[in-house]
Amino acid sequence: MDKIAVVILNWNGASMLRQYLGDVIRYSVDDEAVVYVADNASTDDSVELLRSEYPQCRIIELEKNWGFAEGYNKALRQINAEYYLLLNSDIRVTHHWLQPLVEFMDVHQDVAACQPKLLSMADTDSFEYAGASGGFIDRYGYPFCRGRIFDTVERDNGQYDTPMSILWATGAALLIRSADYWKAGGLDGRFFAHNEEIDLCWRLRIMGRKIYCIPESYVYHVGGGTLPKGNPMKTFLNFRNNLTMLYKNLPDSELRHVMRVRWFLDYLAAFQMLILGRNLGDFRAVFRARSAFKRWRHEFAQDRKKIQASSAHTPIPERLPISLLWQYYAKGHKTFTELF
Repeated sequence: MDKIAVVILNWNGASMLRQYLGDVIRYSVDDEAVVYVADNASTDDSVELLRSEYPQCRIIELEKNWGFAEGYNKALRQINAEYYLLLNSDIRVTHHWLQPLVEFMDVHQDVAACQPKLLSMADTDSFEYAGASGGFIDRYGYPFCRGRIFDTVERDNGQYDTPMSILWATGAALLIRSADYWKAGGLDGRFFAHNEEIDLCWRLRIMGRKIYCIPESYVYHVGGGTLPKGNPMKTFLNFRNNLTMLYKNLPDSELRHVMRVRWFLDYLAAFQMLILGRNLGDFRAVFRARSAFKRWRHEFAQDRKKIQASSAHTPIPERLPISLLWQYYAKGHKTFTELF
């Protein structure tokens, strides 16, 4: 069994591999890590590039594009390691990036997963949208981070440099115990992409396992490499998957109320997109997402029962009992610190 398997899921990302894979190999192999690239049936020259320029990297070739969630499930079933490090292909790692994460996990056996601090490649003094310094959600399922609330991204001035228990760790750079990954059921492949790591981490927290951000480790993320912001498919996946995640993980005492509020908020968001942004594609995507959730909700009924039955009945303080929309738009609280 390997100690650490650094696993990059790739789909037509040869250009990203050329830019960033070399550093991943250079700064990982000395820390008992083996680097894998799992290829989601790319049609570019990704596999040829790996074979010719990175022979030390192990290749897993998948028969079709399974998406982010199921692609990782398919790949990780073929890897025997104590820790999986799920890493986006558009991440630039730094010297000594792995050691703080693994050392923390080795010492804290109650922690299932952790992430490094995520900084922006475009502005290296700022956090990156996809995970910043650790993720949380509000009562109604809206995700946010230390360092990023909605579209407000903070500069990194060391204000979030302490390790902290979080609700979700970014899928862009996620270190997780393989035993915990499979005990929780892995990523939900039906999601395809978006919200899948939040869903997995929430399930782990329900089980009583902890998630942390370890800012001593930091990496740089390009972001938006798969689907750019404003893409209707991204809007569709975000809304559909977020509703599904809520249905799976919310306690019985909150499910009906939260879903009613979200019905109102989702349609409000759709009309806001149409009126303010004149974005007909995103407007339609929200309606399609809600219809898709309604059609497939029954498929998750057994998942919900299993998740609720796995509850350790311990509080989850990283799910804040607030409305993030109210805090952000009505009260003007634009940063994580201001929420408190």
